[in-house]
Amino acid sequence: MSAKIIRRNLITGSALFAFAVLLSAAAAHRPPQVPAAVGTKELVLTIDPAQSTVHYTISSSLHTVHGTFAVKRGTLRLDPATSKAAGEIVVDAVSGESGNDSRDKKMHKEVLESNKFTDIIFRPDSVQGAVQPQGSSSAQLHGVFVLHGSEHEMTVPVQAELKSGQWKGTATFSVPYNDWGLKNPGNFILKVEHVVNIEVDMAGTLQTQVAAAKP
Repeated sequence: MSAKIIRRNLITGSALFAFAVLLSAAAAHRPPQVPAAVGTKELVLTIDPAQSTVHYTISSSLHTVHGTFAVKRGTLRLDPATSKAAGEIVVDAVSGESGNDSRDKKMHKEVLESNKFTDIIFRPDSVQGAVQPQGSSSAQLHGVFVLHGSEHEMTVPVQAELKSGQWKGTATFSVPYNDWGLKNPGNFILKVEHVVNIEVDMAGTLQTQVAAAKP
C-alpha cells in the first residue's frame, strides 16, 4: 500500500474519531428531557339541593331573626395539587323566608329585590388548605360572591367530610349587606344590624376526575 493511501486512511480515521468524540460530548451535555405534562386529579363535588340549605341570622334591637334560603344547584371542582377551584353554587333568592310574612315581603321587595335579582351565586377560583379525597378537611374557598347583581370578592371557611362517593360540608361567613349597597330594613324604632351571618349546609355526590393537562 502506498504512503499516499496510508496517509489518506489515517486522515479519514482521525476525522471519524473526532466526530465520534464530539457526538459523545454533546450527548453528555444534553439537558434532561422533561416529561410531558400529565393532568392532575381533581375532586368534583356535586350539590344535592334536597340535602342542602342556607341558614341566615340577623340581629335587631328587638330580636334575632332566623331564616333560610333554598339551594338551586351547585358543582365545585377542586384541584388539590394546584389549589385551583371552579364551578358555582346558586341559591334561590326568591325562596328566602323567616316565618313572618310581612317581614319576608319587605325583605324581598325592599332589600333583596328578588323579583329582579333571582339568584345569589358563589363562584370559587382557588382553595387554600389541604383537601383530602377521603376523610375530613378544613379549607378556605376564595372566589366571587354575586348578590343583588354586584360581584364581591370573598373567602369562605369550609369544613367537609368526603367518603365513598358522597360528601357533606358546612360553610360559615358574614355578609356586610349594607356596605354592599343593599337597604337596611330597620327604622327609627327598629335597629337592624348591618351584617347578616350565614351558615350553608351542603351534601351531594363526589367524583374524582383527571384535570386537563396544561400546555
